[in-house]
Amino acid sequence: MAKKYYVVWKGHQTGIFTSWNMCKPLIEGYKGAVYKSFDTYEEAKEAFENQQSQTIRNQHLSKKQRIITAYPIQDSLAVDAACSGNPGPMEYRGVYVKTGQELFKIGPLQDGTNNIGEFLAIVHGLAYLQKIQSNIPIYTDSVTALSWIKNKHCKTTVSETSRNEKIFELIDRAEHWLTHNTYNNQILKWDTQHWGEIPADFGRK
Repeated sequence: MAKKYYVVWKGHQTGIFTSWNMCKPLIEGYKGAVYKSFDTYEEAKEAFENQQSQTIRNQHLSKKQRIITAYPIQDSLAVDAACSGNPGPMEYRGVYVKTGQELFKIGPLQDGTNNIGEFLAIVHGLAYLQKIQSNIPIYTDSVTALSWIKNKHCKTTVSETSRNEKIFELIDRAEHWLTHNTYNNQILKWDTQHWGEIPADFGRK
């Protein structure tokens, strides 16, 4: 295996390190840790010296190379949905990341989609956290659901029928909630590539 050099910008200790075994303890358990590996010492040294600010990092690194948060926030809520078919039986749930405890679960409901479930899961999570007066962040792995939340509208192409009437009732309630409530919780994108499947995943892939 080729040798790697690890730069730690934010961690228990910062600097350039010559192995993952040296780097890992410096970022593990550090909230908001920022690090990246490089193939040569020269690249690592230049990055450490010249890429301290987020602006500079984003300008000089490609999207694929941008530095990532080492670990997800443990005190957080993860939500996910599952659907067998499109449309098909749909369900969603919320899981506390630190313990894996399931905090809520809805479904299966007939003739839904995964995107609808992801949207409903986020709103359910927001309402749940508001009820218990918690400001912890919510993680989702759905870019589509994030955009729907931003616009406060479930932009599905699925038509309402007698079979999925319950789902559309939930959509109406979710959109109404987003329109008439404010929240301080961050809604964050789960980094599946580096962290693995989101804790609320139903494990049916």
